[in-house]
Amino acid sequence: MLYEFGLQPPFRDAMLVVAVRTAYHEALEATRLDVVRLGALVGDAIRVAVEALERRDSSAGARVVAGDDVVDDLRRKIESACIELIWKQQPVAGELRAIAAMLEIATDLERIGDYAVDIAKNAIKLADVPLRPARVEIDRIGDTAHAMLLDAMRAYTDQDGVLAERVIESDDDVDKLYKRGVKALQEEMQADPALVRAGTRMLFVLAALERVGDRAQNIAWHTKDMIGS
Repeated sequence: MLYEFGLQPPFRDAMLVVAVRTAYHEALEATRLDVVRLGALVGDAIRVAVEALERRDSSAGARVVAGDDVVDDLRRKIESACIELIWKQQPVAGELRAIAAMLEIATDLERIGDYAVDIAKNAIKLADVPLRPARVEIDRIGDTAHAMLLDAMRAYTDQDGVLAERVIESDDDVDKLYKRGVKALQEEMQADPALVRAGTRMLFVLAALERVGDRAQNIAWHTKDMIGS
């Protein structure tokens, strides 16, 4: 009937456009949820890795190392989805910013996952070392960096520019704790050479946690760029 009045082809084309755009936005949302999931995975990995170090739990450290393949696979899935979203349709400005943010944030999250693996490997190697430096505050810098990551991902999820700005400012706290930790380690190792082996590995852990803070700050910046704040 619609075809007889010359209405079917335009109507059909309009319906097709609506269907394509709906599928596009569904794919965009699914990819965004994958980014959120990736953030949760690496957040847990950092937390467990630091706990493995503090509790001398080599089995927990091994779980973090084993879980890195899941993080890498999810990052690749997000990257492929973003590329497909770009070439399937011409994204408008807001969509393009969202896709660019997902690509950048997924990369930062994968690197945080790598830092968690580094910490976990050092936790495994230190599990049976009886003598460790006492003054370094691994748990404190770990908690601060982990909190930055959680807040950065919440800012991304909620598109909260104010929270993103607080995350950016919090990086100074991580840097101060890092410098204080390095100084404490150096002083203890100089005073007691028996601490050098454990202290050197603790230095690697401190450096990894400081970089977690840097990556969390990056995520906050990408969020601000995405929402235009």
